[in-house]
Amino acid sequence: MKSMFRPNRNSTTGYFLAGKTMHWFPVGASIFASNVGAPMFIGLAGTAAASGIACAIYEWHAVFLLVLLGWVFVPVYVASGCYTMPEYLKKRFGGVRLRIYLSVLTLFLYVLTRISAEIYSGALFMQRLLGWNLFACVGIILLVTAVYTVVGGLAAVIYTDTLQTIILLIGSCILFVTSMVDIGGWGAFVARYKVAASNQTLQAPMNYSCGLPRDDSFHIWRDPVNGDLPWTGTVFGLTMLGMWVWCTDQLMVQRCLSAKNMTHSKGGTVFAAGLKIFNFFLFIVPGMVSRIFFADEIACSDPVSCEEACGNKAGCSNMAYPLLVLRKLPEGIRGVMLAALLAALMSSLTSIFNSASTMMTLDLWQRFRKRASQAELMIVGRVSVVILIALSVVWIPIMEQSQGGQLWNYLQTVSACVSPPLCCVFLLALFWKRTTEAGAFWGLMLSTAVGLCRMVLEFVYSAPDCGSDDVDKRPTVLSKVNFLHFAIIITVISLISSVVISLFTEPRAPEKLHRVTWWTRHDKEDAEETDSESEDETELEDINKDGITSNGTDNEVNLKQPHGGCCHAFYNWVCGQTDQPKPKLTREERVLIKQKMTDIEESPSASKLLNILAIIVCVATVFLLGFFA
Repeated sequence: MKSMFRPNRNSTTGYFLAGKTMHWFPVGASIFASNVGAPMFIGLAGTAAASGIACAIYEWHAVFLLVLLGWVFVPVYVASGCYTMPEYLKKRFGGVRLRIYLSVLTLFLYVLTRISAEIYSGALFMQRLLGWNLFACVGIILLVTAVYTVVGGLAAVIYTDTLQTIILLIGSCILFVTSMVDIGGWGAFVARYKVAASNQTLQAPMNYSCGLPRDDSFHIWRDPVNGDLPWTGTVFGLTMLGMWVWCTDQLMVQRCLSAKNMTHSKGGTVFAAGLKIFNFFLFIVPGMVSRIFFADEIACSDPVSCEEACGNKAGCSNMAYPLLVLRKLPEGIRGVMLAALLAALMSSLTSIFNSASTMMTLDLWQRFRKRASQAELMIVGRVSVVILIALSVVWIPIMEQSQGGQLWNYLQTVSACVSPPLCCVFLLALFWKRTTEAGAFWGLMLSTAVGLCRMVLEFVYSAPDCGSDDVDKRPTVLSKVNFLHFAIIITVISLISSVVISLFTEPRAPEKLHRVTWWTRHDKEDAEETDSESEDETELEDINKDGITSNGTDNEVNLKQPHGGCCHAFYNWVCGQTDQPKPKLTREERVLIKQKMTDIEESPSASKLLNILAIIVCVATVFLLGFFA
């Protein structure tokens, strides 16, 4: 039986969930590495250089959400027996439109905010380091990443993430210590950042006040009206953005689902939460230090000087971290930092590619090809990655000019327009049994339409350049409503519309809610399904490594290939296939497999220890938030 759960490549269970054999350390390391990609080096450090420490709220806010993921969301996902988040919605609500819509929308977001951002920021770093053409760097990154992503599966991704997390932490720690020593300690850092502005800003008669550091640079909680990250928005709006990233996004949840049991899943989330605390020192502080050392470039205050400094009229704050590495570290250590960047980049890209191919094959392709063979699913997963990459590369020039050249703000703005309605659907699905499929779907459609309207306006209208006398002609919803406040607005729209529609539509029968909500996660019975739902649903035993259908017979549509030859061996390697005979499972064996995959029981001693650790990391985060308030 043990052999059935090896993280193999020749099955969708092994390829997409690593055979459910992962321990807490690789799970937590992969969660951390998947999030701390190149946009963290480029985007988060750049935003810190531009506006101060307030962006640390993104990292410390995630601590609480990671605990929420392990303690609240994952138990329901595991109990339901789902592989993907769209599949969970299918089990919870029935029907297929929610599953398909969520899959398509998530893939759309991956192109706009994940893949394109990772590729661009990594290429930007390599361009500065090596002096190569930007798109040549893009090609190299994609080639190196694809080699072990497309043919490896989730197990390869997680094991690689574990090693790369260590490299990432070592390189970032070296840069932090070196930077603080050069600048003279924390006191000198605070004093010098407050006056870190370009010579043009300090000497020119024009209004370049936007080239000066903010007065509230060292405050986490900022004014609700004039703050760039208002405290009202970070408390309420950011919660919805963060919940999508940490609790409902396939990218993060998939790591927890790969854990061998609930104890290791919780251990992985609390380990990742502890690591997130240190990102303040690894990325935010170095970004601000870079502005002190290279103010003429990082803090350029008009389009002409910015284009001269970095080739981007919108601003050069994205160059903060690369410049610090290039000019403040010796060559040997600089190589370590390049390795750290590439490690972070590949970790995130491989995780995104694997999650995207999972949804494409299990949620979309199998909807239209219900009896697709294992080889066909493997091929579709790989081809879908190539298509997503091509779309992301095309999007890079548009992304580069958005949000004043600040990559991090671009990523959060796009997320604020689309992700809150998705979070509302999952919250209602878990905690309100009266939510209906129609309520969830139409509430999601209505609020997403509102969010997409604002997102389109974000790309159509740009804020006036720094030092310009131009009047801000953007619509009020852009100029007066912060993107985090807008996230609150569409959250309210989504909740109200979903609740109202649910109350006017027929509720789902109680026997269909077993093990798919927080209140029913411990039910012994599985949720009942109608004939149409059963036919549409992909059974667990259909996608284990043996390729056995639910009636115990060989999969009738497996692709037949002649044995022998290099071409056949290459075909098997790419498609994750084997010529070894596939054993047939008895009904009792299939029941045991399903029980293992959906078990959420924990030992009392392990549960108590994990609860204590979760409290410790949350208390430490609260202290930091209060200290920098």
